[in-house]
Amino acid sequence: MRRHIAFENLHNFRDLGGYRTADGGTVRWDVLYRSDSLAKLRGPDLDSFQELGVAAVIDLRYPWEISSKGRMPETPATEGITWHNLSIEHRPYDQAEIDPDIDPWRYLADRFAEVAADGAVELREALEVIASAEGPLVFHCASGKDRTGLLAAVVLSLLDVSDEQILDDFALTELATERLIADWRAAHPGRELRWPGYGRAPAEIMRLFLADLRAEYGSVYAYVTGHVGLDPAVVETLRRRLVEPSGA
Repeated sequence: MRRHIAFENLHNFRDLGGYRTADGGTVRWDVLYRSDSLAKLRGPDLDSFQELGVAAVIDLRYPWEISSKGRMPETPATEGITWHNLSIEHRPYDQAEIDPDIDPWRYLADRFAEVAADGAVELREALEVIASAEGPLVFHCASGKDRTGLLAAVVLSLLDVSDEQILDDFALTELATERLIADWRAAHPGRELRWPGYGRAPAEIMRLFLADLRAEYGSVYAYVTGHVGLDPAVVETLRRRLVEPSGA
């Protein structure tokens, strides 16, 4: 199983394939990837990225983040890739400055709820792009943790992947935490990292978020086809594109 794909400068690039669906199907490998910022691609990483044959990228960062850090490099390795900026988060906050005394996982689950409420238009567009992409697709934010984790959870839920697997997928970012912290320190010399949970992604955050979303909307499907406004036909297209049926 090739869940993690190794890069020198990306720390959290993963294939979303291999997860089992409720009807016995399997999410297809080599079709949908999640990552930290592709702005960090350079050197040998560009060759590794090109080998994946990526056709489309969804960048979930704010436009001001892209202006500051850059977007995906424009090189022969990325030529022809369709790029979409869909900033699903509308209320920015600085994770390095979160109060160390508050419940961090409840706090982040509440921020996820804000994204789910505020980012309906961008989430709908992201799901439509994933469903219609003609080739492998990568979606990412800065660390590939929160905004990326939310979209991954929504997609996997729509594919009828179990919560256990969705929570496990979210928590895999914990393997990248030390490197994400090192990146932050390198980018902010002399600044104190006030919140000790920076870069963390325990499953509890996603468990709280999914429970809250279902309490509010009834189910992830109801949230997506209701509040987000996604055509149910797109959900079916998403399933056909991303799931290998049982026995196929």
